[in-house]
Amino acid sequence: MSIEIRTLCYLDVLQPQLAGFFQTVSSGFQPLAGQAALLVEVAPGIAINSLTDAALKHTRVMPGMQIVERAYGLLEIHHFDQGDVRAAGDAILARAEKSLTDRMKPSIVSREIITGIDGHQAMLVNRMRHGQLLLEGETLYVLEVQPAGYAALAANEAEKAANINLLEVLSFGAFGRLYLGGREEEVAQAAAAAERALAAVTGRSSARSGG
Repeated sequence: MSIEIRTLCYLDVLQPQLAGFFQTVSSGFQPLAGQAALLVEVAPGIAINSLTDAALKHTRVMPGMQIVERAYGLLEIHHFDQGDVRAAGDAILARAEKSLTDRMKPSIVSREIITGIDGHQAMLVNRMRHGQLLLEGETLYVLEVQPAGYAALAANEAEKAANINLLEVLSFGAFGRLYLGGREEEVAQAAAAAERALAAVTGRSSARSGG
């Protein structure tokens, strides 16, 4: 089976809100703040089972989220030992017969910053989010990225950079999305950090350019 590595990204230190978000949506072993994590997204989706096997048999990492769709498969693994997490990534690449240069680099498909959010729109966002609440009058930041798994990297770096509220992270499917809320200046700092982190990821170009 030929495996395409769409996302492979390390999160050196899971931030508290993102760790809590993963605890809300993951069905496996829940990560803790301060752990290192790895997200891997592949095509076809069924291949993620074999790659999970490689990671768990070669290292001490714990699996948190595994999503298997027909098109794409996603795996999140974590451990307090960053070396173990990186070794798991090496094991995954070896099993797939790929190298780090074979992963896709992220491209920003769209981005929006909406200031002074209306209370009714805040209500709509709050109905779909799994994280913190968006309050009337706050600023909303929405980032859309391809491949989807890199939304988690953007979220983690945004939380490092500023005092914002993590509302939602969609890290699987055709596109990834990140929703942040908070004060306008804090959201601007977080958005800049998220986009810098994505721009720094190396790899092959995706089929779609950023917007």
